[in-house]
Amino acid sequence: MTRRAVLGVLLLALTQAVPSDTVSAQGGEPGGAGLGGEQRQGWLLTLQYCGLCHTRTNLHSSTTIGPILSRESAGGRDDVVRQVIADGTPNMPGFKHLLEPGEIAAIAAYLKTVPPQAAKPEKH
Repeated sequence: MTRRAVLGVLLLALTQAVPSDTVSAQGGEPGGAGLGGEQRQGWLLTLQYCGLCHTRTNLHSSTTIGPILSRESAGGRDDVVRQVIADGTPNMPGFKHLLEPGEIAAIAAYLKTVPPQAAKPEKH
């Protein structure tokens, strides 16, 4: 098995044990339910490559390293989302040498299914 296949299988197994708030990568359908083929691939890639920085560190945290992703990311513009993923930003690495253009497009397609999240109130 290739390294990428092993990682995909491992991530798929982990989705059964992780709370749906994290698994859904910012609130999309839990476990990738209701997604088309390209969107499901994008969901898995988002878990693998984006989740570390773009999801809350735990269920009680309101902070992330990078912004929470949704269909409104990059002004809702698919072309901008793909460019940012490929080329990166001053605070984010680019993935054009790691991901194929179709994989970047799959991530963008998945993000179109993710609704924006309302800010969670701080607990005191």
